[in-house]
Amino acid sequence: MTDEPPSPDGPDEFPTEEELPEEPVTVADIDPFTVDDDDFADIDDFAAAEWKQETTADERIRTVINRTTIPKSAGDIADTALVSETKARTTLNKLAEEGLVRSHQTDSGKLYDRDPEWHLLKQIRQLAGSNTLVDQIQRVKQELAAYKAKYDAPDPEELLISDTELSQDELDDVSHWRTAERELSHLRAAYRLNEAKKQASTVTESGDRQTDNQAPLQ
Repeated sequence: MTDEPPSPDGPDEFPTEEELPEEPVTVADIDPFTVDDDDFADIDDFAAAEWKQETTADERIRTVINRTTIPKSAGDIADTALVSETKARTTLNKLAEEGLVRSHQTDSGKLYDRDPEWHLLKQIRQLAGSNTLVDQIQRVKQELAAYKAKYDAPDPEELLISDTELSQDELDDVSHWRTAERELSHLRAAYRLNEAKKQASTVTESGDRQTDNQAPLQ
C-alpha cells in the first residue's frame, strides 16, 4: 500500500459495518482541543484574570469608583479593582484632590464614592457629542406628553400624592416618568452646552478676524 495524499473529494473507500466502533462517537471523542477545567475553577476567576491582564491598576480603580454611589472603603474598592489597598488609597486620594471623587472621614476610616456633580457633567458632555441631540429631546418630550395625557397630571409627583390607589403598572409608569424627566433635563443641558460652545467659537473667530484686519503699527 502506497502513501498517497488524501483526495480533496473525500476517501474512495468507507469503513464497513464491522469496522465501525461499537460505542457511538461523541463530541468529546473528536474535539481537537484540550481544556483543563482546573485552570479556572470559576468563570469569575477567568474574567477577573482577563480584566487584570488587559487594564492598568489606575484604569480598574477609575472603573470601580465611577460605579460607586454608596461610600466604600479603599479596601473594598481594592478588592473589586484587583489592586492592593495601598494602591487604591493612593489613587483615590489623588482623584479626590482632582475633584473626581468624594472622600468621607468616618470613625472607622475614610470612605470614597464618585463625585455626583462631576459624574453629571461627564454625562452632559457625552450627550453634547451626539449628532441626534435634537431628535432625542423631541422623543423624550413626546414621551412626557403621553404620560401627562394618560394620567391627566402635570408631573409624576402629582399622581403619587393623589387619593387614587396606584397599581404596580402605574407605579412603574411613575418611575419611567421620573426617568424621562431627568433625561430631558440632561439633554437640554447638553444642548445649551453645545450652543455656548458655538457662541464662544464665533466670538473667538470674530476676534481673530479683527486682529488679522488691523494694520500693523508703524
